[in-house]
Amino acid sequence: MNGRRLWAIVVKELRQLSRDRITLAMILGIPIMQLVLFGYAINLNLRGLDAGIVDQANTAGSRALVMDMLATDVVSAARTANTPQQLMAMIRRGDISIGIVVPPDFERRRIDGRPVAQVLVDGSDTTVQSAAAQLAQTPLDSAAPDLRAPPASTPPTPRISVVSFYNPQRVSAINIVPGLIGVIMTMTMVLFTAIAIVRERERGNMELLIATPLTSTELMVGKVLPYIVIGLLQTSVILALGVSLFAVPIRGSVLDVYLAAGLLILANLSLGLLISTRAQSQFQAMQMTFFIFLPSILLSGFMFPFAGMPKAAQWLAEILPLTHFLRLIRGVMLRGASLWELWHDVLALVVFVAVMMGAAIGRFRKRLD
Repeated sequence: MNGRRLWAIVVKELRQLSRDRITLAMILGIPIMQLVLFGYAINLNLRGLDAGIVDQANTAGSRALVMDMLATDVVSAARTANTPQQLMAMIRRGDISIGIVVPPDFERRRIDGRPVAQVLVDGSDTTVQSAAAQLAQTPLDSAAPDLRAPPASTPPTPRISVVSFYNPQRVSAINIVPGLIGVIMTMTMVLFTAIAIVRERERGNMELLIATPLTSTELMVGKVLPYIVIGLLQTSVILALGVSLFAVPIRGSVLDVYLAAGLLILANLSLGLLISTRAQSQFQAMQMTFFIFLPSILLSGFMFPFAGMPKAAQWLAEILPLTHFLRLIRGVMLRGASLWELWHDVLALVVFVAVMMGAAIGRFRKRLD
């Protein structure tokens, strides 16, 4: 082995890498991205969960109890309501994660040693259930003596009860499987379309397309349509396996499930097309897809609790289509909500599709250079 020839190959490879900006960005960007995401954005200790409050007693003691719960920083007062039914509607729509209910006979219950309040929890997110358990440990005002307290040998009655809806058994598959629809489609749909235009160039088909009367819009839309069918087929397979193997419920409309999946498919396909107009090779397209896939998995709320992230990470996550899809699919499948009730996330996906598709069409040129 000749050291001089070997050194020449090493220098040649380093120079080639220095000219490949995508590969250079991955060499430096991936470690930085993972360090920042895991060290700064990922936080398993939930704080500031949106909560709705119903204080039907409205006494000094009940207000003090609510303030003590808010002082834990686990929840923040986002909404107020008059009845527990209104809180349940808010939870179903995803407006709040936790509801605090203080009954009108709060003072009598405190004297009798009965539960004085209820914490209603959106059990479709198992991490929220764990955080809500901390609220049940909120100490009551000791100034009012418990005149009918049971003997010391009797286990004390929980003074604040936690009621979990939609997944009281905390079965992880019920929480994970709906999200897997979005994760799998994000990984496949973006990648398939990211290499679509690049593949045409590498195989020489772009010369044939240039000679046709196709417009840029027709070519882009034609590239997207076949993958919509593929994405819906993937959705059907995941739903069938989730229901048959893991008993995942579909409490909402099946049509709403497919409409939500269709919105995510369009969002991912339009993003993939935009990547394909920038990438120079299929390998570059795959590299750029990885930069989208990694933050989507970590910041969307699929693996780590969304509420535990700092505000800057939450703002970044709001740009990602997977974040909005997870809210839609869990709301429809697990909470029985309709897409009309979740219109904010529907609108976010529609806007994302319009912006990404418009940018992809604007960047594409029927040229070989």
